[in-house]
Amino acid sequence: MMGELKDLLIIPHIKIHNANALSSPFTIGFPAMTAWLGAVHALQRKLNDRDIAVIFSATGVVSHDMELQTYKGDNDFVHSIIGTGNPLDKTGERSAFIEEARCHLDVSLVIQLDKSIELEDFDHLITNIEHLLHSSMKMAGGDIEEFKTPFYLNVKDGDSVDMARVKRALMPGYALIERRELMIDAMEKGMDALDALIDYLAIHHRCEIDDEDNITWTSHRKTRNNEPVGWLVPVATGFHGISDLGEAKNQRDAETPHRFAESVVTLGEFKMLHRIQYVEDILWRYGTDGDLYLCQQKNQSPQSSKLNPADHTIESEF
Repeated sequence: MMGELKDLLIIPHIKIHNANALSSPFTIGFPAMTAWLGAVHALQRKLNDRDIAVIFSATGVVSHDMELQTYKGDNDFVHSIIGTGNPLDKTGERSAFIEEARCHLDVSLVIQLDKSIELEDFDHLITNIEHLLHSSMKMAGGDIEEFKTPFYLNVKDGDSVDMARVKRALMPGYALIERRELMIDAMEKGMDALDALIDYLAIHHRCEIDDEDNITWTSHRKTRNNEPVGWLVPVATGFHGISDLGEAKNQRDAETPHRFAESVVTLGEFKMLHRIQYVEDILWRYGTDGDLYLCQQKNQSPQSSKLNPADHTIESEF
């Protein structure tokens, strides 16, 4: 709710080596939101195991730098994934090569605490967080190389002075927000989900020749009501169950029902922090709706259109 007080734990400038950039079965780039919320949930559980009764209810991700591990030669049309040199197998042969898209990241996490500890115990919380991040945790499948000291902020959401404190702590950086409404608008006009996704991401090039045979190239992306729509990217935000709950052979947890699922992909936007007015605008939370298991933002509805399985290998919510 706008105007409410929020207890925020900020972990600034986490440098991650070889994070998983294969964010869904058909997109490559910034790691999926499930990876970030999963890492924060894992951190909470490890803290709870140490008798620190803290609850992390929402997470915001701010990107400061990203280096995708790909290569494109002078005459290449597409980029190639830079693979790793895996060790030889027991026969002395090179093991089978599986392409793994990787990236190096510098991100900050903004975590909302729902059950806040006493301020005098906060140093104890920070000490344990630092120990866990250094010793036993990964983020988005990558190794944590370093991070700056976590700190606590109590802010009134929407208050200009408090928002200035948050922005000073995180600038320069881009917050990842959900832009599912663009997909919904396009599909309400009859466009297929995958076509709508590509339509907003595509860069169109146009060549013009004047009377003196001078050639001018221009580029543009899709607009909305003749206004730019921002720096859009595809982002994986959860999973859609495609089988009934039950048991599977060799499942990891014999006590928990199992089901097969596929990725949920929609549009996201990297938004410069000086354009953010409310902390709530950058926070992601878990949500479920029937067969959908989502990471979503409060200003988005869990109901939306689905990609036809006949058009692709997944049934994804956009």
